[in-house]
Amino acid sequence: MIEIDNNSIEIKQIQQQMLAYFKSHWKLFLAEGIFLIVLGFIAILVPHFFTVAIVVSLGWILLFGGTFLIIRALSLFRMPGFGLWLFMGLLQFIIGYLFLAQPLEGILTLTMLMTLFFALEGVAKISFALMMRPLAHWGYVLFSGLTALFLALIVWMSWPGAAEWLLGLLFGINMLFGGWSLVNISLRYKDSH
Repeated sequence: MIEIDNNSIEIKQIQQQMLAYFKSHWKLFLAEGIFLIVLGFIAILVPHFFTVAIVVSLGWILLFGGTFLIIRALSLFRMPGFGLWLFMGLLQFIIGYLFLAQPLEGILTLTMLMTLFFALEGVAKISFALMMRPLAHWGYVLFSGLTALFLALIVWMSWPGAAEWLLGLLFGINMLFGGWSLVNISLRYKDSH
């Protein structure tokens, strides 16, 4: 019983620390959310996802997105959830590098890597959302994580038939939901600063 009380106290302390970071750095979270939304629209609008051009485009999108996440995570390394933010940034950066380094090795292999990315990102976002609970709008991050897991399942189930066009579409949708959750969270804490 004492262990449960200690865990509850630790969770409340983490939530208070997260609240302080959201309040003091809401502009950073807003900028990241808008950036992810723009990247998501770009990923959805790029035609002919079966070409090597989409592999290269997705590589650059992931590389820049991962770099932004890594920089933000390292600049706010005392923020609760630092490891999860850094993990998501490194994951995006590594997958982006693989897209750029081996664009001709096959879209099917890269599709499977993206499925893994969606699954791991979903687990990380769900974990982060549960850490945030019951802060306002923690459900947006949870929804984004569940969406990423759902997207991983769709890509896996449609592999290899629809992999060429479905991957880019689902990647864009995933980025939109991730950006949308960050914009909503940042705007919630904008006025409380």
